[in-house]
Parts: sequence; C-alpha cells; structure tokens
Amino acid sequence: MKLSVVIPAYNEALNLPDTLNAFYAELQAQGIDHELLVINDNSKDNTIEVITELQKTMPTLRTIFNQPPHNGFGYAIRKGLENFSGDCVAIVMADLSDDPKDLVKFYNTMIEQKVDCVFGDRWGKGGEVIDYPKKKLYLNRFVNRMISIVFKMRYRDTTNAFKLYSRRTMEGLKPFMSPHFNLTVELPLKAVVRGYTFAVVPNSWRNRKHGTSNLKIREMGSRYFFIVLYCLIEKYFSRGDFKKKWD
Repeated sequence: MKLSVVIPAYNEALNLPDTLNAFYAELQAQGIDHELLVINDNSKDNTIEVITELQKTMPTLRTIFNQPPHNGFGYAIRKGLENFSGDCVAIVMADLSDDPKDLVKFYNTMIEQKVDCVFGDRWGKGGEVIDYPKKKLYLNRFVNRMISIVFKMRYRDTTNAFKLYSRRTMEGLKPFMSPHFNLTVELPLKAVVRGYTFAVVPNSWRNRKHGTSNLKIREMGSRYFFIVLYCLIEKYFSRGDFKKKWD
C-alpha cells in the first residue's frame, strides 16, 4: 500500500531539509512505498532551491507549486489532496513537529485494523507534547473538549492535523470547504459524521526550530466555528445523504 505524505510549505526553507530527511530515512528504513509531496505555497524564500537540491538524493520527493491567488494553509493542503498518488495520505507539517516514527505507526495501524482513518492523539496516554505555546494550550484543550462533547465522541484532539486517510475516504470527504487551518477540523469531523472507521494512535509533537507558525488564532476563531457548525448540521439534518458508501 503506497503512502503519500502531503507537506504544505510557506517560507519553510530552513525547516524542510530536516523534515524531509527524517521522513525519507524512516520510510525507506521501514520499506514503505511512499511519496513525499511538498506543496510550495507561493513561498518568498528559497524553498524551491532547497527542494530541488533535496530531490537529487530523494527519488520519492516531488513538489507542486500552489499558484496565486488561492494561497494559504488550507488551499495548499487541498492542492496536495487533489494530486497525491498513494493509496492513503497523511498530512504532515513542514517544521518537523510531527514524528516520522508515529507516521509508521499510523500506517501499520491502518493495515492491521483495516480502518479508513488513523487519528493522532497528542494528549492521551502515550502521547507527548514538547514546548507547546502556553497561549495556545488552554484554548486548544477547551476547543477540543467542546468538539468531543457536541459530536459525542471520545476523541479529543480533532484540531491535530497529523492524521492518515485512505484514498477512498478522502474521496468521500469531498468537496472540501475550508481554505485555511480549519481544514484540519473539517476532514476528521466529516469522516466521523459520515461513518468512516478510525483508530486513535498516540503521537508526539514538538515545537518548531525555525520561524513562527502561520496560524493566527484571532483570525481563525470564526472559521473554526463555521466548519464545526457545518459538520453539526450535516450530522443531525442531512439524513445520511453523505454517509460512507461501502462496507
């Protein structure tokens, strides 16, 4: 089963070498057929040059340029989700906040348990969080707890972007609505509401070494609320029109 790793990148030239080398080395060591798909989101730094140099030693690395005017985190991921070649796809951050060994666990779990999705959990038993920004910590826990309550599910790390989806599942989640960071909430909530099976696997998270996150909390509040509300409406009023179509 081929694994695609979609990595959105905006001005991540300093982080990409460490991230791509780490994921490439781990996936090669485990003998996992894969592609590393970097979406260059109209970067203003030397991201293109960095990727071109890395491709000389990484035959599984390819890149797509996300053309203006549709730029931004969500649009970049959507570009990747429309162009990946694998049987399953994971969304991974360019700053090496996600651990390649965890992705291998996700991949093996999907195969062994025959589930449609694998969701990471940074906060439960076995998870680890290193240097998480204090300003975001309480808001993160509050938002995730509220989501778990209103959707009546035990999973409490919905905003964690690090997840794995089968190709058929990803097709079943279309059309995508979110152009921003709220896409990371749209995908798992649609999966849950539409009846796709999932396993939860503990994962680790560490803060970036270089640069700052592009997430702006004040800008994203209403957008997160919108997509959560949309998924709630689908859950209670769509009469199963978007439910999973296979057993």
